[in-house]
Amino acid sequence: MTTDHTSKDFDHALDRARELVSLMAARVERQLAEAIETLQSGSPALITQILRHEAEVNALERAIDEFSGQIIARRHPAARDLRLVMSLLGATTDLERVGDEAKKIALQARKARGEGGARLPRQTQVRRMSLVVAGMLRRALDAFERLDLAGTAEVVRRDADVNDAYSAILRQLITYMIEDPRSISAGLDLVFVAKALERIGDHAKNIAEQAIYAVKGADVRHATVAEIEQELRR
Repeated sequence: MTTDHTSKDFDHALDRARELVSLMAARVERQLAEAIETLQSGSPALITQILRHEAEVNALERAIDEFSGQIIARRHPAARDLRLVMSLLGATTDLERVGDEAKKIALQARKARGEGGARLPRQTQVRRMSLVVAGMLRRALDAFERLDLAGTAEVVRRDADVNDAYSAILRQLITYMIEDPRSISAGLDLVFVAKALERIGDHAKNIAEQAIYAVKGADVRHATVAEIEQELRR
């Protein structure tokens, strides 16, 4: 039988693991916001700051992995508690990858500015895509931190919009590079930026799905939006 002392220790361990994930989420959100800003500014100082955040994010990932492993090994959580720990680990992996993609965006933005970005069409679509992706990440993280699933279906729905935006940007840039071969290098840099944003949208969707798993115990990784909405109504 679990004693009150053991139960309190377990609750404290879970709370600490969630605090670490929240801290990592804040770092990653800031990293993404700064990366999006470099699309306009190409600021070397901002890029340096993004790289510094990456080191912090990687350290937090290791700490969360170790802490969660200790919870599983020492506390042997069951049912909902185990799902929560596994969801924390899953969300941590996606957050680390968002940080990696943010770093790619910053470095590609700097490279594009140095290789003739002025010859490319205005980056309105890329900017719009970046704002949608940032909103998806915020909503997914809010759902995960609060274990409130109200916005999770919308995150999954917006992922399809992001995929469509990526395809449209790709078509635009290919057309432009064909018409002006001098723009190929800078155009490819923007393709890589758009692809990084598309991948961040995927990770935001994964985090929303982890929240659903933690609360409902349902694996919705390959479910449609309609199926997810049905699961949320149960």
